[in-house]
Amino acid sequence: MHVGDLATTTRSFSTEDVQTFLSLAGNETASASVPEPLIGALFSYLLGVELPGFGTNYLKQEMRFLAPVPIGLPLTATVEITQLRPDKHLADLATICAGPDGTRYCEGRALVLIKDVGT
Repeated sequence: MHVGDLATTTRSFSTEDVQTFLSLAGNETASASVPEPLIGALFSYLLGVELPGFGTNYLKQEMRFLAPVPIGLPLTATVEITQLRPDKHLADLATICAGPDGTRYCEGRALVLIKDVGT
């Protein structure tokens, strides 16, 4: 792993996805936009599966939601390593979620504990 390494995933959430999530959360109210926890889940996926990957432990996540995400809009979530601290097995990452036209819907950062920190 190196500063500047990044991983991305693209996904759109359907009305059915949103309704299933709301039902599981105990909220049966219809929604015209994607709930924020579903957007955050894209970052969780990337950190746990792609970069840094298996064995990653979340220590801190900051997210700023900039606008509601319309249902059905393809979102691209990106995590990028901004700092590595091998002595503490830590990585800082920038997190961004954007639409196909580049509009940012969410941005923030994550701090994770990882087993093998490269330099």
